[in-house]
Amino acid sequence: MDHLAIAERFVDAHYPGADVAVVAGSTARGERTPSSDIDLLLLGDRLFAVEEQTSEASTHEFEGEIFEVFAYTPAGFDEWADRGVAQHRPVTVHMLVEGIAIRDDGRLSALRARWRSVLDDGPSLSAKESAFRRYVITDVLDDLRDATDALEQQVEAAILFERMAELMLLSEGRWTATGKWLPRRLWSLSRERADLLSTPLLARDYAAFAARAEDELIRAGGRVQSGFVR
Repeated sequence: MDHLAIAERFVDAHYPGADVAVVAGSTARGERTPSSDIDLLLLGDRLFAVEEQTSEASTHEFEGEIFEVFAYTPAGFDEWADRGVAQHRPVTVHMLVEGIAIRDDGRLSALRARWRSVLDDGPSLSAKESAFRRYVITDVLDDLRDATDALEQQVEAAILFERMAELMLLSEGRWTATGKWLPRRLWSLSRERADLLSTPLLARDYAAFAARAEDELIRAGGRVQSGFVR
């Protein structure tokens, strides 16, 4: 099935005012699964009926496929891209830079060059944010070690993995992510460090997992607790 052709027909039918259309996600990477949808980034000055509207995220069914659409005016894209960069998770920027263009009015090349440089620079983790993240991790780490209920242990361990993975990435100048993309980004940083952290978690060996998280916390600057002002 030619998913790019379906995407082109979808844009023609539902967003004829789009000046730029980019297919992203698993469809663009050639990694579709049976449940994959089609991620679609749209840019244009005439996308919306309401003049003041600058962005829209919506889900559509078209020719048997599910489309996840992220549509922006140029100003709207800049706003949401800047927000993603500030949060260290520039999802729309990755879509723009890494996706497959199916419509382009000529502006895409310059946009990609501009935002690719932002991605290449990586995130900036300030000393204040590092301290706050390590403070949160210290608290979760202690809660995990104190937990005796099996459900509480699983919940605290999941939170600790997410927070620790984010800190590991940011401390090395790497972008973070959510969901399935968080371990993928961690693997890209270091398969060895990712496996050392995740192996005891998957085995539900919470004592060993806590010890590995503590090692990574020390590597990132150590525990933050007494005297911390937030």
